[in-house]
Amino acid sequence: MSTQKPQSPVRKREIFGWAMYDFANSSYTTVVVSFIYSAFFISYIVPPELAHLKNTFWAASVAISTGLAIILAPLVGVICDYSGRKKRYLAWCTWVSVLATGGLFFVEPGSVWLGMAFLICSNTAWMLSESFIASFLTELATKENMGRVSGIGWGIGYIGGLLSLLIIIVVITDSAASNLDAYINQNQLAMVVIALFYGLGALPTFLFVKERAEPRPEFEHASMAVLLKAAGTRLMAMRSIIADYPVLFRFFIAFMVYMAGVSVVVKFFGIYAQEEIGIRGTELLIIGATLQVASMIGAVGFGFIEDTFGSKNTLILTLGWWLVGLFGIYYLDVLVSLTDMTVSTLFVAVAFIAGSAMGATQSASRAVVGLLSKPQDSALLFGLWGTFGRFAIIVGMTFGPISDAIGRHQALLVIMVYFVLGGILLIRIPLSQAITEQRDAARASL
Repeated sequence: MSTQKPQSPVRKREIFGWAMYDFANSSYTTVVVSFIYSAFFISYIVPPELAHLKNTFWAASVAISTGLAIILAPLVGVICDYSGRKKRYLAWCTWVSVLATGGLFFVEPGSVWLGMAFLICSNTAWMLSESFIASFLTELATKENMGRVSGIGWGIGYIGGLLSLLIIIVVITDSAASNLDAYINQNQLAMVVIALFYGLGALPTFLFVKERAEPRPEFEHASMAVLLKAAGTRLMAMRSIIADYPVLFRFFIAFMVYMAGVSVVVKFFGIYAQEEIGIRGTELLIIGATLQVASMIGAVGFGFIEDTFGSKNTLILTLGWWLVGLFGIYYLDVLVSLTDMTVSTLFVAVAFIAGSAMGATQSASRAVVGLLSKPQDSALLFGLWGTFGRFAIIVGMTFGPISDAIGRHQALLVIMVYFVLGGILLIRIPLSQAITEQRDAARASL
């Protein structure tokens, strides 16, 4: 039973509006999670007497918000499918994340628990919004161009991440060594700037993207209590959902494993660059910008490769690319001695390699879910995609205590294991066959 309105042609401005959400919300994960606030939090918000737990505090914030998203994403996904109101729930999650991000302005050094509260709130809402915006992909793209559309969206997202970093370079002009008070104030102000960037950048999504989904029969005017009951019943029948999408759920397992490695890079890159390599201030921002450019190129380029060579081959290629980049970081000292390049310069080069795989891996994974999903289940299945992605974050956050125990450099080996195991699981899945069957079924239903 379809829950889609009769399909009007998808206009370019709709795809633009959809992609602009990636542009907007990339500012949050780039500045708050990956490069700026993560390093600021463990260095200046966590007090010196708790410094031995600084990585653990950060990992706990990420893990708690991830746990909440795991619980909420499938539930709210079913509610979206039944009510036909994906844009409304996307709007709520967006503004909660924006306001909580702005709340980080009020977090002073030593206010660990307040900082964690705002981080948990903003990150939970951000993760839910990521699942909801992805669920529009099945309505805006065809089976033939889904890889390209997903890749273009992710690529535009990295432009947003890059632009937000460039703006922060203008905001954070002092260093902790030269003027600590000013440096702290500027990092706090940066959170307000990112909140505004996120909120304003998302406006084209709500202006241009149509709500194409319709409520399920008998749920046109259902109350929230009725929707929650229906969602609970649907989720209790998870065995039948798995039976309807066996290949997709096998993919979710492989996705969870290799995304554990991606999540570590996203959440700890800024911390690793600052604490292990000694890169700080403007230089850290420049490396972050380099990573955004590489990710943009990778997302768009691999998106075209995916539509030609298939999702499975593209994903396997990106996982191998990840391993090349991580080996480069692990053996950075050896490479420095062989090339006579400075550590920071070589780190930028290796980060460019790893970054080009980052966007491609995530974009191709999102496209796979779209290729295997039926429109009437899109919000639920993208919610589950988000759920397995959050499980991946929890698995990946073991990097925090492991790095505290054995050191961040040796803990890089753990990230490599995630990519190898994920690749092995992916190779064993008949992904191409399932995508072809789903494409043929969609054509037959027209």
